[in-house]
Amino acid sequence: MHDFTVLILPGAYASSAAVTLDLLGAAAALAPRLKTPRPSWRVLSPDGGSVLLGNGLRVDSRAIPARVRDDASTWVVPGLGVDQPAQLAARLIRADAQRAIAALRRHAARGGRVAASCSAVFLLQAAGLLHGRRVTTSWWLAAELQRIAPDCSVDADRMVCSDGPVSTAGAAFAQSDLMLHLLRTRFGSELAEVVAKLLLLDGRQAQAPFVIPSMLASGNELVARLTRRIESALPHPPSLPELAAEFAMSPRTLARHVRAATGRTALALIQSVRLNRARRLIETSRMSIEQVAAQVGYEDATALRRLMRKATGATPSRFRTNQYPASSG
Repeated sequence: MHDFTVLILPGAYASSAAVTLDLLGAAAALAPRLKTPRPSWRVLSPDGGSVLLGNGLRVDSRAIPARVRDDASTWVVPGLGVDQPAQLAARLIRADAQRAIAALRRHAARGGRVAASCSAVFLLQAAGLLHGRRVTTSWWLAAELQRIAPDCSVDADRMVCSDGPVSTAGAAFAQSDLMLHLLRTRFGSELAEVVAKLLLLDGRQAQAPFVIPSMLASGNELVARLTRRIESALPHPPSLPELAAEFAMSPRTLARHVRAATGRTALALIQSVRLNRARRLIETSRMSIEQVAAQVGYEDATALRRLMRKATGATPSRFRTNQYPASSG
C-alpha cells in the first residue's frame, strides 16, 4: 500500500513535479529520526514509461492501472504546464488527460482522496470532484474556474484549500505548500515542519501578496485598460463611478464585467493596483511607509498597514528588503 500516488501528465511543470518528489524523498529520509512511519509513494502517468515534462526533463512512471483496486493513497496531481485559460479546454480533451480524469473519478468514487495545484485543479473539476466544495487554483485562473464550475466556491486568495477528501493549491510553486499540508495531515505536524525547515520552505497562507493586477485581465481588454488607468492616476485613483463614466457604462455594468473577467469586485481591482504599487515601492525604494502610503493615495501609514495586513497577512515592513532600510514600517 502507498500513502501517495503522484499522477504526472506529459508537459507538466517540471518544478511542480520535482518538488512533489523531493518533499516526499526528504520526508522518507527524515521520518526514522522522528520515529515516524516513512511515507511511501508511486508515480503514475496515463501511458507509463518516461514522461517528458514541460522543460525537457523526464520522470519515470508506471501506467495508470486498468483495474480498480483498493487504494488508500492520496492521488496528487502537479500543475499541468498550462497557464492560460484559453489553452485549458484543449489540454483537457486530449486522450491522456481523459484517461487521467477517468482514473481520478474512479479513485474518488471509492472514497479516495485527491489533491492538485495550479491548472491541475481543472482536472479535478473535469472529473466532477469539486461540486459544492471550497477550492483554490492559481489566482489568474480563478475566474475561469469559477465560470465553468459555478457549483463550487473558488477562494483565489488562499494558498491551500482542504475540503473533505479534496485538497487544492495555487500556482505551480504552491505545490510545496500542498505537499506540506498533505504530509501534515497524514503523518503529523512534526514531520512536515522538519521537512520545511530542511528545505528552507516558508509557510504561506495566501496568494494575495503575489497578485499582479495586470495579469488579472487574462486577455480582457477592458480590465487591462482599467488597470492602466488606475495606475496612471495614482496617488489619486478614480472612484468606481468615475471609471464607469469614463468607459461609458453604469457602475453596475462595469462591476459585472470586472467580476466576470477577474473573479473580483471592481473595488478590489482598484485596491489591488494600489497595494501592488505600494509593495513595489517598499521593495525597491528608500521611502518610509508614510511616504509610500501618500504615493498610492492613502491618508496615512496606518491605513496602508491595515489594508496590506488584511490583503496579504503581513505588514508593509515584511516586504522591505535589507538593501533599503527605512525609518518606519
